[in-house]
Amino acid sequence: MNKYWTQYKPFLLFLGKFALTYLVLTFAYQYYLNQFDAKEHEVDGFTKLVTEQVEQTLLFFNKDAHIELHPQQPCYKFFYNGKYISRIVEGCNALSVIILFIAFVIAFTGKFKHTILYIIAGTIIIHILNITRIALLMIAFYNFPAANVILHDVLFPLVIYGTVFILWVIWVNKFSLYAKKTA
Repeated sequence: MNKYWTQYKPFLLFLGKFALTYLVLTFAYQYYLNQFDAKEHEVDGFTKLVTEQVEQTLLFFNKDAHIELHPQQPCYKFFYNGKYISRIVEGCNALSVIILFIAFVIAFTGKFKHTILYIIAGTIIIHILNITRIALLMIAFYNFPAANVILHDVLFPLVIYGTVFILWVIWVNKFSLYAKKTA
């Protein structure tokens, strides 16, 4: 048994750190979400922030955009060029993607300072990419309504998860302790 522990120790440590970090952050996020009453159509503050930032991004580029709190659901209605385009719900805020990103970075340990700075930088990159993603989706939904499903369910998730994957590869190869051993 000791032989197997020695042989698989790096993998098991990675798996344990990943699972622990992911679970702690997911429970913390769920605790945060539980402060809002979905039956009363309350939207969490981070989803509100993301929605407002998407609206401001489009307005910055002289696009006709505005949001309204949905009267019957815990989400925002997004209007573009005077037309209702889509809802923005809690799942659109990318916090679950950020949690996944952070759990991986922590699981592939690096120096403390590098880890913190990379998590902050990666979170900012993912957040900005998500704002851009939603803004482009609103424009695309308006201009290409027949492509909504392929854009929302395939293309844009591929972009955001692809970016997270690239950030992970950079982390493992440049900043993690594993990179130091193999360099």
